[in-house]
Amino acid sequence: MSLIGMPFIRLLIAIAISLTLYLTPTAPTSAEPPTHSPTELQWTYERDKGPTHWAELDDRFATCASGKAQSPIDLVGAQSADLLNPEFHYQPAPLNLLNNGHTVQVPYAPGSYFVLEGDRYDLRQFHFHSPSEHAINSQAQTAELHLVHQNEAGQLAVVAVLIKADNASEKTDYTALSNNLPAHTGDKVRTGQQINARSLLPEQTTTYRYSGSLTTPPCTESVTWLVMSEPVALTTQELSKYETLLNHNNRPLQLRNQRAVQLDTSL
Repeated sequence: MSLIGMPFIRLLIAIAISLTLYLTPTAPTSAEPPTHSPTELQWTYERDKGPTHWAELDDRFATCASGKAQSPIDLVGAQSADLLNPEFHYQPAPLNLLNNGHTVQVPYAPGSYFVLEGDRYDLRQFHFHSPSEHAINSQAQTAELHLVHQNEAGQLAVVAVLIKADNASEKTDYTALSNNLPAHTGDKVRTGQQINARSLLPEQTTTYRYSGSLTTPPCTESVTWLVMSEPVALTTQELSKYETLLNHNNRPLQLRNQRAVQLDTSL
């Protein structure tokens, strides 16, 4: 065989092997990307994945058990103080809702914020819990709204609104939310409407204030909490929609551990 023929034959063999490897079906891999992030799927509000077990589910959740400044708490024995009022600068934003399996969440378009002691906190999203997570003087309510904010340094501040039943209520922006709650995990609803988060607050915006944590894993601390001292009232019919859908997505009350709680007395 000529010297020219040998390299040619080797080339043909290499091509045949490559084609065989390419055309042979491979077994499916187990490393498919998850449809939800692990953090979303690892915890629930029930049984062995519920709040008392969160710290056991992932090392990132350790603070849920070891933290000394956890939320929510019973807002009892607060010290009255004339504090600077938060200055709300909320703008209308598209009303789009997401059921993420833990709550109903509404992402908020950039440009809305509040100012607290000269620091600006931008509104990122708001979501619901039912029954309420915080209590005021040991009294819980039917539901609770959390408006989650973040400043330039990455620090979080949450404005909480407790929601009670009152059949004389007429809160139209809450009605728009109540009528468009996405029923199943992963469902998204684009209403084509707008909402102004300012209309979700009570008329009197005095607050309880304390330093706490996220009420869901990873239970990060150093969160500034502003809990409205006056609840918002919705009809029993509206509130029943949140109760049915959210189905006890509230973390139990946590130890206060000598933390100061202040009650703003200035209107």
